[in-house]
Amino acid sequence: MVAFGKKLRESQIQEWQGYYLDYKLMKKKLNRYTQQIEVGTQNRHLVLKDFSILLDSEIEKIVMFLLQQQGVLASKLLNLGEQYDSVLQQVDGAKIPELQEAYRSVGQDLLRILSFVEMNAIGLRKILKKFDKRFGYRFTDYYVKTRANHPYSQLRQVCKQVGVGAVVGAISRNLADLQDFQQHCGNYISIYDQPAFSHPDPVLDSIRAAVNRLSNSTSFLHYLGKHALLMGDDLQSPSEDHADDGRYHFMSLLLNLANTFLYMVNTYIIVPTADNYSMTLGAAATVCGVVIGSMAVAQVFSSVYFSAWSNRSYMRPLVFSSIILLVGNTLYALAYDLNSISVLLIGRLFCGLGSARAVNRRYISDCVPLKLRMQASAGFVSAGALGMACGPALACLLQTNFKIYKLTFNEDTLPGWIMALAWLIYLLWLSISFKEPSRVTTENIVPRESNSGKIVNISVENGPTQPLLSNSKAKQKDGDGDTDCDDAEENPTEIQKPVNSIVSAYRLLTPSVKVQLYIYFMLKYAMEIVLAESSVITGYYFIWSTSSVAIFLACLGLTVLPVNVVVGSYISNMFEERWTFKQVLLASEILVCIGILLSFHVLIPYSVPQYVSSALITFVSAEVLEGVNLSLLSRVMSSRLSRGTYNGGLLSTEAGTLARVIADGTITLAGFWGESKLLNTTLVPALVICVSSIVATCFTYNSLY
Repeated sequence: MVAFGKKLRESQIQEWQGYYLDYKLMKKKLNRYTQQIEVGTQNRHLVLKDFSILLDSEIEKIVMFLLQQQGVLASKLLNLGEQYDSVLQQVDGAKIPELQEAYRSVGQDLLRILSFVEMNAIGLRKILKKFDKRFGYRFTDYYVKTRANHPYSQLRQVCKQVGVGAVVGAISRNLADLQDFQQHCGNYISIYDQPAFSHPDPVLDSIRAAVNRLSNSTSFLHYLGKHALLMGDDLQSPSEDHADDGRYHFMSLLLNLANTFLYMVNTYIIVPTADNYSMTLGAAATVCGVVIGSMAVAQVFSSVYFSAWSNRSYMRPLVFSSIILLVGNTLYALAYDLNSISVLLIGRLFCGLGSARAVNRRYISDCVPLKLRMQASAGFVSAGALGMACGPALACLLQTNFKIYKLTFNEDTLPGWIMALAWLIYLLWLSISFKEPSRVTTENIVPRESNSGKIVNISVENGPTQPLLSNSKAKQKDGDGDTDCDDAEENPTEIQKPVNSIVSAYRLLTPSVKVQLYIYFMLKYAMEIVLAESSVITGYYFIWSTSSVAIFLACLGLTVLPVNVVVGSYISNMFEERWTFKQVLLASEILVCIGILLSFHVLIPYSVPQYVSSALITFVSAEVLEGVNLSLLSRVMSSRLSRGTYNGGLLSTEAGTLARVIADGTITLAGFWGESKLLNTTLVPALVICVSSIVATCFTYNSLY
């Protein structure tokens, strides 16, 4: 990967060369400031003032030229509009192709403008990041907040591409109407009257892709898709995207999503009956924590080997996963007739060893084309959420008891038999329909600058957090003689290497990333405590039946997607996205803490409203927190962690799985003090972990995002 300064020069439109951000000049300014501060001839306030003035001047140059070019496009569209009206009045079909080409030409000019804005936006983000890194000062927060929120903001032109939407709309509408007119001899329908009536055009597809890259989209689809932590190459070249098209197979993607759904159903289908099954086999009810958690214990290890296996194949690990899950669920069901708690636990361990979520995530990252990757990522998250809700709901329907030969089929064993049958059907479907894609050498794949980190990220935090000049004396150099060793994302030898060792992955974890992973651990711990001990708690305090517990858990699971829709839509409508993410993150942590506090049984009799409301607050707040947390994690995590065995998705999965293991173990250990003390005993560590995560968030608040 070339240094950004060189990439900027190579990507410039030659006749517009003088209007791009002077990245080289600003890097030289940073070097000069460093030298001046070291010898004591410059102070912090003058550096901030001087660099702010320089940035203001550069942004003004960019924006004035951008407005000029938008005016040229608007003038061309006005002239074409007159020709368009003339064609409609004269019903002259012969002139339509010529007019269509003229609109496409304007579309090509718009693509040049979008490329101009994109390169300058990346340059602004990089130089601000370089300033913060060099001097240990959160200048970016201050600068972007003060400039973007001002009523005469020029930065807003770069952030939100004001005026581009009107040009895109004019080109799209007129091309569509001309095509309708040509095909239907004047009996056409406007795109405004029938929005779903689409007219694909290569120019419009290119414009749409460029706008999506540029706008740092936070629509619900993009918000949800980021939960999968698929930090792919947002600036992927057309040739690379066509290569992905050759590897993409819809049915194979559907099989990966089905695997995700079935595995989540498999995880939660036993939760309502695990305590009763344990007691039937002669163990205490609280052993349900070990029964539920044994699957997570095995998943800690299976995630690693499945992630490594996916470097070589996708189908073989999925086949292996299905066979292991088929065996595991069969053992789980047979444990009843064998009267063996050991067989029960071995069955659940086998189920955990069959967790192929790393393969599912990796297939989307490697084989789905860029234009479909966000939709596929959102599908991955939705499939998991739906499975989480369907598991307990399905358990509610299995309230029966009968025998076939010597095999017992009841509410305890049917979850195992049903899932064994489901995995058998899935295995047959997999062997018939899955298409193994061709392999691509990862060493030849060079991650590009992700548009998720553009200057559009806004914060209202300001002020210094460290001394202006950090102790480490970074030396820098671009292609013309300046050194740039302090920017890891510009190191061509390091950034190309996939992360295939835990040591390499750990070295890439900044304090912000570590805090985000800890927050993910905390929320998964809190959610697992609520879910895993629900059958024991409700049975002890309220004498709920298995059906009641299953309905309660299914209702909790069904809140996942609606909550994400609301939060994702809220964030997508906020201009100050960076500040909004951080606000929602901290607020969600506090609400999780409140939910945990309300769950304690102190003095007054424990009631159903208290339990249900506190569980709902804890669970829903954790859902909101998970969405924002993973979206932030996808931005602050190194791009190198998008590939390799120890990728970002695996690290987050391991953090969440470890949280589930510890939570389930806590439930079983707390059972030694009796069911009467189980609730408070398990909530104490959850509260401690939650409070510590809030403290950690406050300490790293200014460095998030």
